[in-house]
Amino acid sequence: MPRSVNAVASRAKRKRILKMAKGYFGRKKNVWTVAKNQIEKGLQFAYRDRKAKKREFRKLWIQRINAGARLHGMSYSQLMGAIGKSGIELNRKVLADLAMNHPEAFKAVVEKVK
Repeated sequence: MPRSVNAVASRAKRKRILKMAKGYFGRKKNVWTVAKNQIEKGLQFAYRDRKAKKREFRKLWIQRINAGARLHGMSYSQLMGAIGKSGIELNRKVLADLAMNHPEAFKAVVEKVK
């Protein structure tokens, strides 16, 4: 009697992986072993970069706040220290948005903490 293998599940697994590889260049999109390796690597990158994205946005916000603060004669660290002491509860994301898109509102915040 021949060995029984679950061909339906195996084919479904390969089909799912190749579907995920759609849009890749060259053999990465249609050769099973190459596509499987590339999908695994892509999923690793996706997991890693979901964490890195948060760090990169925080760095960007800090740069924008620093640039806005220096226009008003303060450094980033001086501004954040003064905001903490004055009890203003604005996070970096909001402060960066104010510095970029609403400079008059950002100036009002800086003047209040000076």
